[in-house]
Amino acid sequence: MNIDLTGRTALVTGSTAGIGEATATALAAAGADVVVNGRTPERVEEVAQRLGVRGIAADVGTAEGVAELVDRLPEVDVLVNNAGIFAPQPVFEIPDSEWQRFYEVNVLSGIRLSRHYAPRMASRGWGRVVFVASDSAVLIPTEMVHYGLTKTAQLALSRGLAQELAGTGVTVNSVLPGPTLTEGVREFVTGRYPDVEFAEAERRFLGNDRPTSLLRRLIRPEEVANLITYVASEQAAATTGGALRADGGVVPTILP
Repeated sequence: MNIDLTGRTALVTGSTAGIGEATATALAAAGADVVVNGRTPERVEEVAQRLGVRGIAADVGTAEGVAELVDRLPEVDVLVNNAGIFAPQPVFEIPDSEWQRFYEVNVLSGIRLSRHYAPRMASRGWGRVVFVASDSAVLIPTEMVHYGLTKTAQLALSRGLAQELAGTGVTVNSVLPGPTLTEGVREFVTGRYPDVEFAEAERRFLGNDRPTSLLRRLIRPEEVANLITYVASEQAAATTGGALRADGGVVPTILP
């Protein structure tokens, strides 16, 4: 299979590290004109230069940041809603402000960007919208219920948008990574098992916290990016309204 995105413009939000950066790298390798995004101008510029792509610094977790981004980039063919935050916190100790912050960043960012870009894709007869959700959308983590809630919301949003865009040539899907070796997850795992080397912390995390993993290791960001790149391709034209797993078998069901 030869995935060729030459001539397509792809925006990947939250793409200065982790899954987002790996996705930007993979899409660029497939020929797309990629735009990386993050909140810090210096970091965006550094990643854009290293990957040989464009960069736009804007906080998509705010309405103002989205407005700035779409003003500078009015049209895209591929939108990867990857920007997101997570943090452990006991559910009864999460204040309203944190529930709202997680919803703004993880859900409303994708709503606002899709509301702008998807109708324009439909008018051209082709487009791809991808939400980077999580296995936490269907296996709500007790230690961060607010995060799981936002990821479940992304699945509903993705399906609803796919239905609205039926027959337009625009597909909308969610990709569900499992525990992935990003900088944030490394810190999270280390924080849960601080007294051992990381390899042992990873083993304990998967054995105790995510015992259903069939991969028995943390997923690599590029492994998730491979699925996202496929979903963004012409070859995935018949795939829409779906929740596609790159979870290493963590979710112990046949369907999400």
